[in-house]
Amino acid sequence: MITDYSIQAVAINAIPLIFAITIHEAAHGYAARRFGDNTAYMLGRVSLNPARHIDPVGTILIPLALLITGSPFLVGYAKPVPVNFGRLRNPRIDSIWVALAGPGSNFIQAIFWAILLICLLGFGINEKFFVSMAQAGITWNIGLLVFNLFPLPPLDGGRILSSLLPARQSIALGKLEPWGFFIVLALVFTGIIGSLWMEPLMAFFKWLLYLITLPLQMIL
Repeated sequence: MITDYSIQAVAINAIPLIFAITIHEAAHGYAARRFGDNTAYMLGRVSLNPARHIDPVGTILIPLALLITGSPFLVGYAKPVPVNFGRLRNPRIDSIWVALAGPGSNFIQAIFWAILLICLLGFGINEKFFVSMAQAGITWNIGLLVFNLFPLPPLDGGRILSSLLPARQSIALGKLEPWGFFIVLALVFTGIIGSLWMEPLMAFFKWLLYLITLPLQMIL
């Protein structure tokens, strides 16, 4: 949990968080375009400009509320990228790839931050600002990856599950989408997502990240 509210501490966390959210949403739009839907591209959402993706509630208020209430997990979201699934060449399969693009981009970013951290420590660069930022980059990206994979719409995991289920069950799950945001918030603030979903999956992805970067760790 963040306990230091200095400008430096804010910068350490804000920079990797902005990158994590911006690239996550741009990746959805890019994947949709690759599979046949230009909606996000035409609306300027396939962009690395954070202003096009930041949501006042999901990007600012929810992380702030979690911070104030002492939550061990800080999660958030950006403005959802609009996707017209009917325009995808193979809507049922392609929608899975579009949904996975966001969390996948977070895992790639986590690898980047892990490599940066290993290089900093390996070359004896112990500048606290950069080391802390690399650590925050890993934590934010793994956190967003796991949170967004929660299998309830409108989160990415819900989109994936909906595409994998038979039509009848998929329609039933889709009916939860208008309420999904409130259900997720309730699960977050009661700690259910944290203990049953975030903790075990974050541990798994950090272990996977460790395995991927192990050769570099052995060299440095």
